[in-house]
Amino acid sequence: MEDFDNYGVTERYRNEATLYPELQLARVIAQFQGSYKVMTESGEKRAQISGKFRHETTELAKFPAVGDYVMITENNSNDVGMIQHVLTRKSVFLRSAVGVRNQAQVVAANIDTLFICMSVNSNYNLNRLERYLAIAWDSGAVPVIVLTKIDLCSDLAQILLEVETVSNFSDIITTTIEEENLSKFAPYIKHGKTVAFIGSSGVGKSTLINQLLGEDRLTTQNLGRDDKGKHTTTGRELFAAPLGGAMIDTPGMRELGLQQADIEKSFEDIEELAKHCRFSDCTHTTEPGCAIQQAMTNGLLEQRRVNNYLKLKNELGYEGLNSKQIEHQKLERMFKEVGGMKKAKKFVAEKRHVKYK
Repeated sequence: MEDFDNYGVTERYRNEATLYPELQLARVIAQFQGSYKVMTESGEKRAQISGKFRHETTELAKFPAVGDYVMITENNSNDVGMIQHVLTRKSVFLRSAVGVRNQAQVVAANIDTLFICMSVNSNYNLNRLERYLAIAWDSGAVPVIVLTKIDLCSDLAQILLEVETVSNFSDIITTTIEEENLSKFAPYIKHGKTVAFIGSSGVGKSTLINQLLGEDRLTTQNLGRDDKGKHTTTGRELFAAPLGGAMIDTPGMRELGLQQADIEKSFEDIEELAKHCRFSDCTHTTEPGCAIQQAMTNGLLEQRRVNNYLKLKNELGYEGLNSKQIEHQKLERMFKEVGGMKKAKKFVAEKRHVKYK
C-alpha cells in the first residue's frame, strides 16, 4: 500500500479535514467521465460525487478536479467513496470550458509549481507562452518555463534571450530527450509539494514525466510529418514522485481559452509604461501621449508583445478600462460568491462594529 503522504498531502489539509470528523480525507488523483480515482490513508479507491453535492453545485469549476483534497464517505459494500466536500483550494489552474459559455474548467488544483513546457522546434510561440504565464500567475502557483528538445534548435541563445524578455524573472529549464533531467527538477519536486506540467501536444511532456517517474507510465508518440504533436494524454492524472511530493500530467492543449489571468504580472513592463500615458483611458493605439506607442517607436518594446497584451486584455473583458476599473472588476470577481464587493465590504463593516461595540 502506498503512503498517503507521498501524494503531496500537507498539514494544512489534514487540519481542515478535522472540520468533518465523520468523513475521510482523500486526494483526487485521476478524473474520468462521471467518476474519479482518489488516494486515501487506506489506499486507492474509486469515487463519485454525492447527489447532494451535484444538486447544490452549479459552476463547473466547483466540481472536484485532479489535485483537489476532498472529504468522502465510504461504501464498504462496493468500495466506492462518495465525495461530499471539496476542501479550500490554495491554487487553481483554469481554462475556458469547451462547449460551455461563460464557464471555467479546472485543469488542476492545489499546485505549488506549474511547469510550462514548450519545445524549441515549430511549437515555439512567444504569444502562447505569454498566455500560459498570465494564467499561471493568476492561478496562485509559481510558473517555471521548460524548454524541451533544445538539441533541435540552431540558435538556442536567441531563443533564451526572447524567453527571458517575457518571463518576468520566472525560472527557465532546458532539456533534451536523451539527457538526465532529475537534478534540474529536484529543487521543485519535494515532499509536501505538488507540481503540474502543461503545454501543447508533442512538446515532450509525457517523455519528461516518465523520466522523472523512473518508469514508462505515460504513452508517448513521435511527431507526425507536419511536426505537430499528437494527443497522447487524454486526461489529468496525479502521480507520487520518486523525488518527493506529487506530479500532475495534463492533456496537450494547443489553444488555452482565458477565463482568468494576471496580465498585470505577466506584462508588468507594459503595465508600468501605461501609467505614464497622457490619458487614463488610453487604448495604446492612436492616442497622442501614449507611453507604450512611444516605447515602440524608440525600439524599447516589440509590436508583437503589445498586440498580444491588447488581445489578452480584450479577451478578459478589460479593454477600454483603466487600471482602477480593472482592479475593481477583479475584486468583484473575487467576491462574487458573497454578492459582490459592496456586500463583502458591508459584511466586514458589520463584523467590525460587533467586535468594537
